[in-house]
Amino acid sequence: MELVGVPEHLRGLAERVVAEAAADARVLAVVVGGSVASGTSDEYSDLDLVLVCTAEGQPGCLAEAKEFAGRVGPLLSSFTGEHVGEPRLLIALFGPPLVHVDLKFVTPDGYRNRVENGLVLWQRDDTVDRVLAESTPCWPQPDVQLIEDRFWVWVHYTAVKIARGELFEAIEALDMIRGAAIAPLAGIGRTMRPAGVRRLETLAPELVPALRETVATADREDCLRALKASVEVYRTVRERSQVVRRTAAEEAVVAFLG
Repeated sequence: MELVGVPEHLRGLAERVVAEAAADARVLAVVVGGSVASGTSDEYSDLDLVLVCTAEGQPGCLAEAKEFAGRVGPLLSSFTGEHVGEPRLLIALFGPPLVHVDLKFVTPDGYRNRVENGLVLWQRDDTVDRVLAESTPCWPQPDVQLIEDRFWVWVHYTAVKIARGELFEAIEALDMIRGAAIAPLAGIGRTMRPAGVRRLETLAPELVPALRETVATADREDCLRALKASVEVYRTVRERSQVVRRTAAEEAVVAFLG
């Protein structure tokens, strides 16, 4: 499949990946996902590629992933994705021009468990077509009750950090609250592909002024102000969901904030 409307530097790298894959009998297909597949890529976009390999060949392909990437183009740095729970993933930086590329090496059975269908750029046979016909992608959705069950614990934890003067840890906790609680609830009914705070400005533009107030500087009073603002935004977006509210925890923690 030819990529149309995709920035040249992304298209060129994708074509070189396909060429290398076609030369390796262990690779059955190359599938592109993310913004390139959805037609929303721009000059800043990453390149998300899945290489579907034979069951017998996948371990070797993964072991040689860095060598594979080095043949594709000017590889500046790369590492595997254990830190995000995905050891089949090679995260790579190419350049110039600088391009972030994710290369995931999966078996046909592994490709059945996917978050999106993507676009098949090349395939050796009909293996991937059959997988696509026999299985359905599933994008992870937020567990709103889990969020409510934890939110007030997170707020109290952050308040204690502020009280102790551990401000950079408090700022980190505020970021976590925004990404793990506020953003998922704000996305309900707006997107089927929630991804933390990504594109939150576009998904919920009316919340942007309130969200700005949840960002703090390294000052105790400002961190407390931002935490209280986070509570108010959370209460607003919580109205979009049906959860069992942890009212006792909410009242106790709000009283603790003062």
